[in-house]
Amino acid sequence: MSAIQNQFAALLRQNAKGASPPVLTPDLARKLTQRLDGIRLFAHGYTLLTNLTHGRATPWDLLDFAWRHELQGVCLHVLDGGRNSLSGMDDQARQAFGRRAREYGLDLHLEISSTLRPDLDQAVAIALATGSSNIRVYSRYEGLLSEVMARIATDLRYISELADRHGLNFDFEQHEELKSHEIATLLRRINHPRLNALFDFGNMINANEHPLPALQAMAPFIRQVHLKGVRIVPQGKGTGHYGVLQGSAQDDLPGPRMFYELLMLGEDAPQVIAFALEQENHYAAPAFRMSDEADDPFIPYREMSDTALPPGHTLDSMMAAEHRWLENQLAYMRGLIRELRLLAALVLAEAEQPCKPHALVGDQQ
Repeated sequence: MSAIQNQFAALLRQNAKGASPPVLTPDLARKLTQRLDGIRLFAHGYTLLTNLTHGRATPWDLLDFAWRHELQGVCLHVLDGGRNSLSGMDDQARQAFGRRAREYGLDLHLEISSTLRPDLDQAVAIALATGSSNIRVYSRYEGLLSEVMARIATDLRYISELADRHGLNFDFEQHEELKSHEIATLLRRINHPRLNALFDFGNMINANEHPLPALQAMAPFIRQVHLKGVRIVPQGKGTGHYGVLQGSAQDDLPGPRMFYELLMLGEDAPQVIAFALEQENHYAAPAFRMSDEADDPFIPYREMSDTALPPGHTLDSMMAAEHRWLENQLAYMRGLIRELRLLAALVLAEAEQPCKPHALVGDQQ
């Protein structure tokens, strides 16, 4: 194996135990280059959650950040920013926000933490006012898994109606309590082209899954991705996770391999339309699913995600650090993109280099 192949394999083997990396052939290198050239990186509101919650930043600042750093869009929860949030704006302000995004050449993807009808209807109204066509959802029901699945299926049917009525796309996120194959089962059952999935880099940990098998289970439906770093925290018969800087020594995820697999989804065109920079440093999430659970386990209610002030931080230091952590993640991802692009370019250069003919003995002077 060449030095280039060794470097490519070493990159994709990071924290990817038992997963053999592909061979970077010239054909694969061409496809990888095309996908890297067309990648769509988005800023995500959660990275500045403390700033948004306490008014140090507003959703407008996230648009400015994405424009300054030449990103392709913004993922924003409708509640991010409190009274400054999209939920707190009137339609005139929402329309102005949508215009600013379009002036910057940014796509706006909305997010809500619910599949309840009132929340869906509000999200649709915000989408129509801002000009957004993408809404992320996830459910937070309590009960036996079979009951929860039935309630979500009913909600997804209503979401499908909204999608058809308003020309919108909805992506259901795996959010710590459901396993990836369960979400895939729901999406297959509904079978609607405007209803797909959002894959989060770390949320499968809390459902007692491993990252790469979870990705494969959801692969046919993944349209959006939340990028993050996670430390896996064993908790009894399950696992929780703790947010760390993506790509750091504390990050237990096979991040480069997951990124590669997601980037390459889709035969003729990229399947993933948004890779969102959702750095969640110090976010803590408990185990939800256990290895010894019943066939129809009880799913506890979960609150919306939040990051408590970690030890050693004041409110001011946390708000300052969030900006640095966001810049850190962007630098890491662009470094990973550069490394993959360079390896693909080296493989293509090696393939296109004409073979030098061996000198014949009689030709030697």
